[in-house]
Amino acid sequence: MENLGYLLDEKEIIPVDVQQRYDSRTYYRERKRAKNKNRYGYQIAKRSFDIVGSIAAIVISAIPMLIIALLIFLQDGHNPIFKQIRVTKDGRFFTMYKFRTMHVNAEAMLDELCSQNEADGPVFKMKNDPRVMKIGRFLRRTSLDEIPQFFNVLNGTMSFVGPRPPLPKEMESYTPYQLHRLDVKSGITCYWQCSGRSNIMFDTWVELDLKYIRECSAWVDFKILLRTVVAILKRDGAE
Repeated sequence: MENLGYLLDEKEIIPVDVQQRYDSRTYYRERKRAKNKNRYGYQIAKRSFDIVGSIAAIVISAIPMLIIALLIFLQDGHNPIFKQIRVTKDGRFFTMYKFRTMHVNAEAMLDELCSQNEADGPVFKMKNDPRVMKIGRFLRRTSLDEIPQFFNVLNGTMSFVGPRPPLPKEMESYTPYQLHRLDVKSGITCYWQCSGRSNIMFDTWVELDLKYIRECSAWVDFKILLRTVVAILKRDGAE
């Protein structure tokens, strides 16, 4: 999947021989690679932090994860880990892990609830969602359901900071502009996570993600992580 928005924004004149040598897709890749050359240091530091931080987080949260998994299993006797296909940078699919907060037949119930969707854009949000288990509501309010994503960060499919990964069916509804959310690796938290989450309209959500992509740096990542801790403690926008 390629998004040619950057090409359309280019102001320089491309020599004729270059136009003949490269098609637009190849040229886009070359230009993107050139723009990112001076960001290699940041990318290396970001990945190093993801590895060290995720290992530390997994060790620290090992016992709480076992307790949460046991409580979920005791509630209905099914697998406490929920695996779901999501989309990350450049449209690549990966398996994202979460603690299961819904009943096992939640996907089958979704079609019946679509008319009660309270979110705009290609996402589904519903207060008092009947698919959510009792313990699931607590896990969502406290964001504890996200803990297994430390394993996604460790294996490199996610980062600590980055736009939240959409579902494939959500991505199919994106406009070319909204597809720019996939210009960087997805993450556990970003501006949306610490700015109200469910209280934010989808268009604003996209703008916050694009703001992060334009500004991303080690300092920005650090500030977002701090703001996320505050948002979790305040349970801001958590449902």
